[in-house]
Amino acid sequence: DTYLEYDFLDSASGERLGDPFNPNRIFNGIEHYNHYFYMPGARPTPYTRVPQGGLRGKLTRHTIADTMRLTTTKQRRIYLYQPPVTAAVPLLIVYDGLDYFRRGRLVQIVDNLIAEERIQPLALALLQNAGQQGRMVEYGCSEPTVVYLLQLVLPLAGTELNLLDPQQRPGAFGIMGASMGGLMALFTTLRAPHIFGKALCQAGAYELGVHEAVVTDMVRHFPRLDVRLWLDCGRMDFLREASRNMSGLLAQHGYDVTYRENGGAHNYTTWRNACVDGLIELFGT
Repeated sequence: DTYLEYDFLDSASGERLGDPFNPNRIFNGIEHYNHYFYMPGARPTPYTRVPQGGLRGKLTRHTIADTMRLTTTKQRRIYLYQPPVTAAVPLLIVYDGLDYFRRGRLVQIVDNLIAEERIQPLALALLQNAGQQGRMVEYGCSEPTVVYLLQLVLPLAGTELNLLDPQQRPGAFGIMGASMGGLMALFTTLRAPHIFGKALCQAGAYELGVHEAVVTDMVRHFPRLDVRLWLDCGRMDFLREASRNMSGLLAQHGYDVTYRENGGAHNYTTWRNACVDGLIELFGT
């Protein structure tokens, strides 16, 4: 059930040689293209298709001030998705939102899952990160990032989208991310469970080398919180042991946590295919 991205490199120069026998290539999100393949037991999720006539919900693009001053433009892009319903809905915040939008095709996935009644209608706020220079700081269990959500992102989303009132429905909102974004999603839920009662964390960077992130101490020493958590990771992902350790620690301390492993590695195609089960688990009808 493996999905794998790879390339061949010259061992002396590091030059990328490519694979002349495999024409399938995909952008790796940084600066190169990798070859890829699916083994017979793996297949792409069918939920990324765009329905005939376009999305059923409404997608809008906005800008928001970078109060953390981690970007040179002083502005961040944010995409908001409103599902095709009139009732108020929960909100799902998405870290690394532009990558989940372009490479993860998350908007199409959510739009199709809602249409098939696999999940309840929910809105999306897909956030632009601070880029390669600032992302590690922004998503490294950052209190300013949580404040940024509460003071800027949620008011914008509340104005543009028809959302449930988190004061009347505590914990109705969710948050998700991958790698450092997965770490930050868990931290945000533990830091503001009265708003974000659900977290979908993909290949979270809960350990950086031998150093445990602060969320480990929060789980280990703080009172258990009433939140629902979905963790997943690829069996070939370099963060698999960290994901196993965190899921075990959460279960040990009584958290409502589901952990799944898949046949992938550390890339958005793996996360795109795997997030469907997490969305159904957390927001299923």
